[in-house]
Amino acid sequence: MPIYKPSELSEFLYGLGISPKKALSQNFLIDGNIIRKIVKDSKVESGDVVLEVGPGPGSLTEALLESGAAVVAVEKDPMLAQALERFRSGDKSLTVFCEDIMDFPIAEKLKAVLPEGKKGKAIANLPYHLTTPIIARLIEMHDVFSSLTLMVQEEVARRFVAKPGTKDYSSFTVFLEFYCKPHYAFSVGRKCFYPSPKVDSAVVILELRERPKVSDVEAFFKMTRTAFGHRRKMMRSSLKDLYGSQIVMQGLEEIGCNPLGRPEDLSLEQFVKLFEWLQVKIKKSS
Repeated sequence: MPIYKPSELSEFLYGLGISPKKALSQNFLIDGNIIRKIVKDSKVESGDVVLEVGPGPGSLTEALLESGAAVVAVEKDPMLAQALERFRSGDKSLTVFCEDIMDFPIAEKLKAVLPEGKKGKAIANLPYHLTTPIIARLIEMHDVFSSLTLMVQEEVARRFVAKPGTKDYSSFTVFLEFYCKPHYAFSVGRKCFYPSPKVDSAVVILELRERPKVSDVEAFFKMTRTAFGHRRKMMRSSLKDLYGSQIVMQGLEEIGCNPLGRPEDLSLEQFVKLFEWLQVKIKKSS
């Protein structure tokens, strides 16, 4: 029985004696078209291994299993995790873990079921308050996942795919592009959920890749966060406490950028070039 329809979902939750928990950011999809679009746009095929984060009642889980994928579902709510077992059958591969995704040994569990030489896919309707921590955890796993298909707030999705020179371009955009190629798939209105959230959502797809060669990743992101922490200022001002204004201006000029430029003017590639130039300059002067 499909439970993406409001009446079926209400009956299902009533039968379990539960209701959506605000503390777990439980907003369940009630639109079959959206579920089918997620499966289609994430390019899930028969034989794929899919990590589903926060499957809830399981409407998307059911669709993924119907596509022939093997699903590893991680659901924090004990009642809903137990209810997912109803999809287990001889011709469908479903493994359910009642755990918090932030504590779940993702790489260990996925590599145990992935065919040799093949990567999995991750699909998640992310809790709004945990969007960044969960993405930060998954995005470095290019050896495990080929892509992440994520439901996030609409305004957050716009920041994910923002281009240099736009108001939505941020240090988090640079962070994402460092590890993946992000795509905006489609918008999802608030009425597609029960209960209806206060904001619209969107599905984004992150195609994971090997990160650029950077001599010190932690220091690189410290530089980008510091730069965007004062995005209205020129780079020479926002980074003066880290490197000094004159050196920053010189570095920008050396990599072919405006020495009076602001952080939103630089692409990921230019940030990497600036960082490496500054690192060499610092070593020579020390």
